[in-house]
Amino acid sequence: MAKLISTLFISADGIAEIDPDWHFPYFDENMGRAVGEDYDTSDVLLIGRETYDSFAGAWPDREAAGGDDAGFAKQLGDMRKVVASRKSPEFTWRNSELVDGDLVEAAAALKADPAIKGILIPGSISVVQQLLAAGLVDELRLLVHPVAARKGRKLFDDGEAPYHLRVTATEVYPTGVIRVIYAPTDGPAKAGYDDVKDQVPEG
Repeated sequence: MAKLISTLFISADGIAEIDPDWHFPYFDENMGRAVGEDYDTSDVLLIGRETYDSFAGAWPDREAAGGDDAGFAKQLGDMRKVVASRKSPEFTWRNSELVDGDLVEAAAALKADPAIKGILIPGSISVVQQLLAAGLVDELRLLVHPVAARKGRKLFDDGEAPYHLRVTATEVYPTGVIRVIYAPTDGPAKAGYDDVKDQVPEG
C-alpha cells in the first residue's frame, strides 16, 4: 500500500499558512534537501485547489525559463497531480486531474493502487485535516520555523479527540529550523497526578 505523506512548512505556534516574510529567511540548503527527499518518495501529488493554483501559476514558467530550479519544476510537472476542488477547474498544467468523487474515498483508493509508490500532500491544509481525521495520513513531515507567526491557519483544527503522534526522525538546522517526522500512533495509557508524582522534582 502506498504511503501518504503530508509535508508542511510550519511556525512554532502551529501556523501552516506560510507567510513569505517569515518563511524564506529560513530557507537554506538543508531545507531544500528535505523538500527534495519528500518529493522523491512519491509519484502522486494530492493537493487542494489553492495549492494547485499557486503551483500552476509558478512552476511551469520556472521550468520554461530554464533557471536553477528548472529541474525541480520539471519533476513537479511530470508528477501526477490529483486536485481536490469543489469546482471543476480548467487545468493548464500537465498531468493534472480532479479528485474523482469524495476526497477520503479517493485518497484511500490511491493508497490501495499497487501502481503508486507514494502520495505527497504539500501544503493543502484542509486536505490534510480531512485525511488526518479519516486516519489516512501515514506521516507528517514538518519543517518547524523558529518563529511564532501569530496569525494564519493552523494545521490542527478544533476537534473532540486528540491526535497522538510518535516521532520517527528529527533534524536541527543551523537556521533554527527543526525537521520533525511524525507518524500517527495509539495514545498512551491513561495517567493522572498520582501516577507521576514520584517523578516530581524533590524540593
